[in-house]
This record gives sequence, C-alpha cells and structure tokens, in this order.
Amino acid sequence: MTPELTTLALAALLQSAQFILFAVPANLELGTGYTSSARDCPPSRQLSEKTARLQRALNNHFEGLILFTIAVLVVKLSNQSTPFTAICAYAYLAARLLYIPAYAFGWRPWRSAIWAIGFFATNAMIVASLI
Repeated sequence: MTPELTTLALAALLQSAQFILFAVPANLELGTGYTSSARDCPPSRQLSEKTARLQRALNNHFEGLILFTIAVLVVKLSNQSTPFTAICAYAYLAARLLYIPAYAFGWRPWRSAIWAIGFFATNAMIVASLI
C-alpha cells in the first residue's frame, strides 16, 4: 500500500474517531430522544460551545476528506507516488489531527493556519501528479 493510501485509511479512521468525539457529548447534551429522532423540529436544548465546535470541525473534515480522497486517487491511479506526495499526505493527516483541538479550544489564528496546511498539502499532491 502506498503511503498516500495508508494516510487516506488513517484519515477515515480519524473521521470515525472525530464523530465519536462529537456524538457522545451531543447525545448527553441534547438527549437520545432528540438525537435518535427524525429531527424534524429544532432541539429544545442547544449544544455547548465546545460540542458545537466539535461538530463544525467534524463537518469541516468531511469537506476536506473529499478533496484529499481525490488527491490520493489521482496520485495512485496515475502511478505518481513520490516522497513529496507522501510527505504531503502525512502533512494533511497531521493538520487534521491538530485541527480538532484547534477548533474545539478556539485557537485563533492557529486554527486557520492548521487548516491551510492540510488544504495546500492536498492541492500540492494533485499538482505534483500533473507535472
């Protein structure tokens, strides 16, 4: 398995872990009656600030993981895996790991800088495959 595919698998596991980090406090705060419902009506209680941040970080990872998956597929299917693309993949994963506490604890401006590292590393993988 290439380093990029390994990193993609780890990023998917991180996504699952991130879901648990959000879902447990959300269930405690909103109650399982609401979280197991169809959610047609707004909740009677609000998420705490930290839990809401964990939810936004989770949603952001869903968005970033789409582009990263495309980058990994481009690298793999074009047989363009190099040490550079591997480093970019690891940089993406490291950034996503750091992004969780950065968002949860409101590290400004570091949260945006960490996000940018993952974003640019992902795009660098794609560009490297094209040249």
